[in-house]
Parts: sequence; structure tokens; C-alpha cells
Amino acid sequence: MSCSFIVYIFAVTAVVSTAHGLTVESDFEGASVKVIEARDDTQTIRFMPGGDPRRGWPCWWFFRVSGLDAGRPLTLELQGSDGIPPQANGEPNTKPLSPVWAMPLRATVSFDGGREWRHTEPGRKDGARMIYQIKPQGASLLVAWGPPFTPSRASEVVHVLASKAAYAEEVELCKSREGRTVPLLRICEGDRTEARRFGLWVQARQHAWESGASWVCAGFAEWVMGDDPAAQWLRQHAEIFIVPIMDIDNTATGNGGKEGLPQDHNRDWSEKPNWNEVAAAQRQIADLAREERMDVFLDLHNPGAGDKQAFFYALPEDLVKEPMLTRRNRFIEIATAEIGGVFPMMGKPKYDGPKYHPLWRQMSGTWVSMNSNPHTVGLCLETPWNIEQATTEGYKSVGAALAKAVQKYLAERPLHGG
Repeated sequence: MSCSFIVYIFAVTAVVSTAHGLTVESDFEGASVKVIEARDDTQTIRFMPGGDPRRGWPCWWFFRVSGLDAGRPLTLELQGSDGIPPQANGEPNTKPLSPVWAMPLRATVSFDGGREWRHTEPGRKDGARMIYQIKPQGASLLVAWGPPFTPSRASEVVHVLASKAAYAEEVELCKSREGRTVPLLRICEGDRTEARRFGLWVQARQHAWESGASWVCAGFAEWVMGDDPAAQWLRQHAEIFIVPIMDIDNTATGNGGKEGLPQDHNRDWSEKPNWNEVAAAQRQIADLAREERMDVFLDLHNPGAGDKQAFFYALPEDLVKEPMLTRRNRFIEIATAEIGGVFPMMGKPKYDGPKYHPLWRQMSGTWVSMNSNPHTVGLCLETPWNIEQATTEGYKSVGAALAKAVQKYLAERPLHGG
């Protein structure tokens, strides 16, 4: 009798099992995988990212492996998706996504059901494959492209923080197109009227695969709700809105989101947005702008595989008028110093604008900068995912540093109405 049991799967499935019980599961929130081959004899799984290319770049993968022999290593052999995204940079596309987007140097693994996530040892590139070896700690584990941050976790983070104090509120930004709640945390401490408060809007995950951005957002929120006197000052002088996940539907279903049809969330900031989340955010930001207190807008992302330092994306300086340019440059200066103290950080921003994407006017930072107040700071922060520091705690340290930077920046400015 052969000791090798092989299963070939050429479609996205929820559960794949070998004859002796090695099982790959993706029938849960945020999961995504396309299994090519699973072998009991070598405890090896060959796979590629799952996800519908029409719903964004197929680079995200996240699945459970059970039936493991803890005495032997698990070998994961990853290859790029064979799915073809229908568009790239706003133009029709006929090629598969470059595999580099799906191949972190280190995979992310959890041995306790997703409570704690850690990096694997660095993978080994073998031609068009990336090979990771993991030493199991039991019969099952979870493994992913990066530390998952699901809609359920977003709801939990918002609920737990809102439960800490009466000045924090758990709010529904909107219902998504597929009927999911988009959680929002509103923080506003003390009896200062809203009209005399700074307006601060922080959002993450316009691209569903960029899970690290939500961890940065969580670190931001946790610092704001903490005991630091600077955090208390910020709560008492600002009205703060925090959205951990914008593209909630693709995050829930394990799709990439970026460049999805009809367009991704960060190309949807138009007069008639397709996505409910974008429309709802626009309405609230516009309200702040009408009150002349849309002070800081931050959109959190993860960049490309080759980016090894965090950096800001900003509109080119020739498209920005005063006093916005001076205010923005000052904020970048403060934030670069704060983030650079805990995480690799570029000294200068990168610029998007007309040369970046044909729909640049419909990107969040552009829309906010062009539709808010002359003093508004509107920026995108990109935190790298393909470096050793890109862990849950590393990402959260970036969020905390960013929140400290917001407080320092606003503390330099006079209060509205006073």
C-alpha cells in the first residue's frame, strides 16, 4: 500500500482533505486559498491565493491546516495566482498579477486559533515558488499572508474600546452593499462643544488584502483610549472618528479589493461613489468641513513588496495651496520623527497625483484635500508588510506613534472658536 496520498484541486474550495486526514479549510471569515496539491507522506501543501480576481488583486491567502503530525514539519509551497484581474492602474488587463504581491518573505502563523500571530522563519525562493517550513505545535494551525484582521475583530476592537469609557461610542458607519455593519469608533471626552473641537478622521483597509493597515489603526485607537496625558488632551480637544476596515465585504470574503470591479474603494471618491462606505465617510467628512474643522484625515495602507520603510503619500506640492502645504509639511515632520523612533520610516513623502493613477482625483487623500478646508491635512500612510517588523505589535507601534504625532501637531494650533 502506498504511503503517499495526493489530492489535486484546481478550483477554490472550502475544505480539502487527504486520505489520512491532512485537511485544508477556508470556510471561515476572511479565509482564501486555492489548493493545488496536498500530500500526507511529506506533509506538504502546494497552493496559491484564492479570491475572485474581479473582486480585486488575488494576493491574499489565509487558511487552516488540521490533521497535522506535530512531530514533522509542515511544508507550504506557494505560487502566484493564475487568476487574471480585469484591470490594472485603471486600464484593461490580460495578465496574472505579479506573484511578488502574494509572497511575503515570512508567512504569518497562529497556533492558538488566531489569538496570537507570529512570523515563520524566512521562506526560500525556488523558481516561481516560495517555500515555507513550519514546525507545528499541535494537530492544527492557521497560516496567512500577514496577520489577519477580520470584520469580527474590527467589531470586537471597537466594542471593547467603546466599553471602557462613556466618552467613546460604538457606531455603525453604514451597512455595506452585502449588508455587513461597518464599525466606527467615535471618541469625544469632556464638555467642550463639538464646534470648538478639532476634527480627526482615521480609516484603514480601503484595500482588503492590506491587513497590516487595520493593525496600525488598532494601535492608533488603543493609544488614544489610553492613560497617557497626551491622549487625554487629544480626547478632550478633538472629535475623533476611527474606521478599522472600509472594504468590509472583500475583507470578510477573502478577496483582494484593490482594482476590483467596478473600481476599488480608493478610486471611488467621486460625486457618486459606488461603495456605501465611501459615501458615508464623505458625508461625515463634508459635515466637518462645513464646520471648518476638518483638521486631519489619515488613510492607512500597506505598500508594495519592495518597500522597506513606512512613508506618506501626498498630493504633489504644486497642487497644494497655503496654508495647507505648510500645515501638511509640519505634520509630516512631526509624524516622521515619531514613527521613525519605533519603525523604519522614510524622511520625505512620496507623491501621487496625475502621474500616479488616471483616477487620482477619486482617491481619498485627493478628495479630502480638495473638498475640505484650507488648513486640512489629508494624507495616506503606507506601512510596509515585507519586513521583519511587520508584526501585530510592530504595526500597532506605528499606530500609537501616529496618534502621538496628531496630538503634538494639534497642540501647536489654536482651538476652533477660541
